[in-house]
Amino acid sequence: GMSRLKHHTFLSSKSTAGTPEWMAPEVLRNEPANEMCDVYSFVVILWELATLCVPWSGLNPMQVVGAVGFQNKRLDIPKEVDPLVASIISSCWDNDPSKRPSFSQLLSPLKKLQRLLVTESL
Repeated sequence: GMSRLKHHTFLSSKSTAGTPEWMAPEVLRNEPANEMCDVYSFVVILWELATLCVPWSGLNPMQVVGAVGFQNKRLDIPKEVDPLVASIISSCWDNDPSKRPSFSQLLSPLKKLQRLLVTESL
């Protein structure tokens, strides 16, 4: 799919193309990637929505590559974040892509989250 195309574009370019703050560790290490890198990127966006913060705002892009790609660091999930959201986020950024849930596996928890948000807004 598109993840392979995008991955190839990033790797074949010698520029600083891409946004490391949202990239999976395996992509940052120039390792083979599949759709699980998109799952990782998706939960960085979910983290942004849950925290209203910019990911890795205190680091420059090269520091992000080192921290995420080589030191296995992850963004902090504040205690105020809903436990369901926190569990979705933490399950999706495992260093081993094969341990991350697929998007189809995420449908159930995301639907629960949708119901939670709709109920809270009423």
